[in-house]
Amino acid sequence: MLISGGPRPTLSNDDLIGPALAAAIEKLDVMSRRSFAGKLPGERRSKARGQSVEFDDYRPYVPGDDLRFIDWNVYARLDRFVLKLFREDRDLSVHLMLDVSPSMLARSSAVLPTTNAPRQLQSTKLLHAARLAAALGYIGLVRNNRVSLTTFGGPSALRAVTPVRGRRGVERLFASIRAAVESASTSGPHDPDAVFHEACDSVTRHRAQRGVLVMLSDFLVPTAIDTGLHRLAVAASGFDVWLAQTLTPEELDPSSAADELTGDLAITDIERGRIVEVTISPATLNAYRERLEAHQQRLDTLARRWNLHRLLVRTDQPVQDLLFGLFRRRALIG
Repeated sequence: MLISGGPRPTLSNDDLIGPALAAAIEKLDVMSRRSFAGKLPGERRSKARGQSVEFDDYRPYVPGDDLRFIDWNVYARLDRFVLKLFREDRDLSVHLMLDVSPSMLARSSAVLPTTNAPRQLQSTKLLHAARLAAALGYIGLVRNNRVSLTTFGGPSALRAVTPVRGRRGVERLFASIRAAVESASTSGPHDPDAVFHEACDSVTRHRAQRGVLVMLSDFLVPTAIDTGLHRLAVAASGFDVWLAQTLTPEELDPSSAADELTGDLAITDIERGRIVEVTISPATLNAYRERLEAHQQRLDTLARRWNLHRLLVRTDQPVQDLLFGLFRRRALIG
């Protein structure tokens, strides 16, 4: 795993999503395979009848009904009281979980331009995942849905942002994402299994705001992916859950980094702070590929078992291509 060194640049909103991408995704919406009852009027069509601008049906008046909703035109024609019913639009809760643990600072050979300026940034898993989180959050806010953000794995452990709603919430959401990326650090070993478990358990705090949950992480948990995902499935039983696994091309195929991974090396486990001496050979790379393939298959199996949806996000794929390609095909957005 290759970790980028040196200070990371201060990010702007345009480094997350610029005007061109924002304009392109204005008409998209976060989708769900479930029907949820929201708390506030929004652009999500619910099955509940209530008060909104769209007429739905009539029903006979019964004592105690609000007289304001009697259709007096019908009364004048038919000499009976009927009540107007309206289709109520309710908002959807979109909860984003962004992994800012040290392994997310693995850099990619792909240097993708920002969506606005000629400036280019060295792509890391974290920056790529942050851009996707910003895009999904922006789509949700433009559609007047509640959007919340939890970051995990960083120096301050879990950090949750109070849900925001509407376009006025974009700046606050983006500021939180920028701060999470800028403060991410490789210093200080920690237990990645415990961090992942804590993040999965934290979803219980959002039970009152069921909707769509997207966890953006590399999911390279050493030993506890089974337990962690089971906890997530239980804690997020009211959510439509997506696992956006973010990996670099080098992690998927280490031979693409052959110039840096040759001979006898001392490799640092960036999560636990341990150093392991290895000899990189074709046999070593094959063993790595087999372990990674087994891990990916296990992740797929667990996702199917607990009705979670897994997406493989490569850092060499631009955010716009992912949104209009993979994410749209899988119906996370539409």
